[in-house]
Amino acid sequence: MMSPTNIPHLVSSTTVIGPGTATRSMRKDITKEAVIEAIKLGYRHFDTASFYGTEESLGSGIAEALQLVLIKSRDELFITSKLWCTDNHPLHVIPALQRSLGTPKLEYLDLHLIHWPVSAKPDGTMKFPFDENELVPFDLKGVWAEMEKCKNMGLTKSIGVSNFSTKKLQNLLSFANFPPTVNQVLTNPCWQQKRLREYCKAKGIIVTAYSALGAKGASWGTNEVLHNELLKEIAQAHGKSVAQVCLRWAYEQGVSFALKSYIKERMKQNLEIFEWSLVEDDHEKISQIKQLHSFDGSTSSLEALFDGES
Repeated sequence: MMSPTNIPHLVSSTTVIGPGTATRSMRKDITKEAVIEAIKLGYRHFDTASFYGTEESLGSGIAEALQLVLIKSRDELFITSKLWCTDNHPLHVIPALQRSLGTPKLEYLDLHLIHWPVSAKPDGTMKFPFDENELVPFDLKGVWAEMEKCKNMGLTKSIGVSNFSTKKLQNLLSFANFPPTVNQVLTNPCWQQKRLREYCKAKGIIVTAYSALGAKGASWGTNEVLHNELLKEIAQAHGKSVAQVCLRWAYEQGVSFALKSYIKERMKQNLEIFEWSLVEDDHEKISQIKQLHSFDGSTSSLEALFDGES
């Protein structure tokens, strides 16, 4: 596995997996309880975003975990949040991050990401995808300069991106003083992102997968991951679940992952991927899985985000 030494927190089993909170319909108390339960199980990396509407619930869960002495300090945790498209403008970056800190009552983030390489009109609309008339030119150079200021100000320890293709990373690296530490992208056995992963590895950028088990009911990715017959065969051979095979595959590819599950038993099972390994034949079979990527974007601009990557 790639050793992500440029983020010291991301080297243990409990931080390679970051429980995700990507939901805007979940009751706040349920998210809070899920955070507390995850900390009890040993998780230390949590992934949120201003778009998810879960920053406050995450903060409440952390506060209660401290009161219960489940952790001794906030410094034991690794917290990731993201800059939303309506704030993807140079003048909005620092205020947006300050809101992301104020909502969960945190002094700093461990990682702050540009959520999408898209800028929308700064009207505060929390929606996705956007209509064409809501999109405006994305000043990546100006936004990244402000992200670097956030790092220099101590508002976040590391900065990165999400949903960036190789082409977009090449552009960013051409002027960045601080290269992105992480690129969080859709990655699973049915959409493996091999070229992008190889490029990131060469540039020292950690790949974090979202939808590592597919994207049931979402407008991106595929719902077929957990139903894949080949993955089922591999899982049966190892006495594991298909989900565990997917996560073990990602781990052995050097990928960390943000994985949303609020069910205690599933959260526990997700941590049980570190005491066994896939064999070479498993990797060969998985490499031959048909790649199924779709994006239900309503505009050509959104469909072009991926730059034809596979």
